[in-house]
Amino acid sequence: MNIRFIVLISIILSTGFLHSILGQQTPIFADYNYNSVVFNPAHAGFYESTDIIVNARGHLNGIEGSPRNIGLSINTPTNAKNVGLGGGVYSDQIGVSRMTNIFGAYSYKLFFNSDRSTWWDYNPHVLSFGITGGMIIYGEDLLSLEIKNDPKFARNINALVPTIGAGVFYNRERIYIGFSAPNLLGDSLSSEDNVNISSPFYLLTGYRFFATRFKEIMINPSMLIKYVSGAPMQVDLNTKINYKNKFEVGVGYRTNASVNFLAGFRISNNCRVAYNYNQALDNNPMSTHGIVLNFRLNEGFSFR
Repeated sequence: MNIRFIVLISIILSTGFLHSILGQQTPIFADYNYNSVVFNPAHAGFYESTDIIVNARGHLNGIEGSPRNIGLSINTPTNAKNVGLGGGVYSDQIGVSRMTNIFGAYSYKLFFNSDRSTWWDYNPHVLSFGITGGMIIYGEDLLSLEIKNDPKFARNINALVPTIGAGVFYNRERIYIGFSAPNLLGDSLSSEDNVNISSPFYLLTGYRFFATRFKEIMINPSMLIKYVSGAPMQVDLNTKINYKNKFEVGVGYRTNASVNFLAGFRISNNCRVAYNYNQALDNNPMSTHGIVLNFRLNEGFSFR
């Protein structure tokens, strides 16, 4: 039997077409720590300089139809100190289904001070509000499955789904917390009636503390919770250890029974790279390799 058919049928039987596809949009450990603007527009323009992220994962998997994604996002402050902008495009694929999300984000920030927690880490005391809007391009190549005499597989599905979302983010020296809903409309404005896209909700929180008196090593435990109506709540629990933004390592656990490992280092003052490995548990052989390239302009990752 065609492996792509097996993957698709498994999706249908477990949680339905779009619940499984949406599950792949939740960034794994490397992604959500580097690229929060993807699911929370309040993070737009958080850094003092323009931040550019290129990420990809799943493309080295040997199983046909397994999840994979690729994305590009830009996150930048503006001349107006309180305003930040962000935007990007990312594409998720599993089996014969593909979802491409194009979005733009705007944030307005209330700064309480401009202090940094250390001489190498930008970490303002700020409350930020954000809105986002964009478009999901959704497609299912059902005809490639060659399933006969079933009207559900008689034609491919192609749909455009406008999205609007909002988020809030609070950051202080040691703690941060954010709540967001990047697609409040769900599929209500979809160009196709047979598309079922629910509205995901995210809660991200974390704590920072230093392992040395000179504040050279930062330890950052964090948690990302995702909730979608009709699907089990998903929780990512992670801890990252960072040495002066020169290199970092991390480990995490996701409640769908998988573990994550991260290793990253700074290539130059303006560029860093991170490798992420995800391994499914419960006798599941699926493993995923991911890469993140992070470019930051001007001062880059080395502060005064």
